[in-house]
Amino acid sequence: MSVRAILNEKGHNVVTVTPDVTVHQAATILHGNRIGAVVVVDPDDHIVGILTERDVVAAIAKYGAACLDSSVSSVMWQNVYCCREEMSIAALMEMMSKLRARHLPVEKEGRLAGIVSIGDVVKHHIRAMEHETEQIKAYIAG
Repeated sequence: MSVRAILNEKGHNVVTVTPDVTVHQAATILHGNRIGAVVVVDPDDHIVGILTERDVVAAIAKYGAACLDSSVSSVMWQNVYCCREEMSIAALMEMMSKLRARHLPVEKEGRLAGIVSIGDVVKHHIRAMEHETEQIKAYIAG
């Protein structure tokens, strides 16, 4: 199984912002969409950063509430770790665990193609285990 299987289940839609959006606007988008991260993209859909809830909290702790009027580009994570659709689920889990990353954008030909969260990976893994359990039950009963 690969990242592509997760994206085929959940879809390829990603909530994005541009680097000039304020931290407050991005926080409102995070809250309104009930998500933990937004991918920051340029006009050509190239990934230039990622902003997570953790980044917003860290910015407030470091700079105070005034940072909410700053642009996302001033507090976003610029060294974005990405994965590809062909990556196996096992490799994805290892990467997320090693990097302590809860969200990984999916990149295809230099552009944003989706995003996977640790929750997506866990859901997919649970479904796979349930499917395997059902197959074993059917084999034993058959």
